[in-house]
Amino acid sequence: MAMGIKLDWSWSSALIGAASALATTALISSKPKDPTFDVVSIKLTSFKLNFPLLDAELILTVQVTNPNVVPIQYSSTIMSIFYKGALLGSADVEAGSQPAKSTQLLQLPARLDGLQLAHHAASFIADAARREMVLDAAVDIAGTARVLWWDHKFKVHVDSHITVDPVFLEVIDQENKSKMDISLTGV
Repeated sequence: MAMGIKLDWSWSSALIGAASALATTALISSKPKDPTFDVVSIKLTSFKLNFPLLDAELILTVQVTNPNVVPIQYSSTIMSIFYKGALLGSADVEAGSQPAKSTQLLQLPARLDGLQLAHHAASFIADAARREMVLDAAVDIAGTARVLWWDHKFKVHVDSHITVDPVFLEVIDQENKSKMDISLTGV
């Protein structure tokens, strides 16, 4: 050793340092991440007479990705669908679960209000002629994520801005933003 300094090597200090580094890495990698949502398709299933207008019933296929290292359970909720700022309809999200680091396709039954569409008839006809219609959607999903022995409550708010072809019901473009809040206290 240079200048007479003697260093003591300790296996216990090395193991404590390695365990601390491993715990820090695990903590950083398990930081909750916002899930992603993408509307994959829209399928018209039927029209329902709501005299004197027709309501449209649809199936929205939504791809949901849970990027987190823990599975989640979520409760049922309703997605609101807007056209030109007015509530046009809603889609039912059934309660369910999703494994860690997975992607699932959800089939959401939706109903669009013919009366609300009639209030925007001129805009709808213009959109149909251009074959481009902009819809907005919002949903709050609440549930729990199990970490070790504790369930932690979470809430995800999703805002979607979707451009569709109203003639062929194809998704042209979309922008989805989600924000997750987690309660760090056990349920």
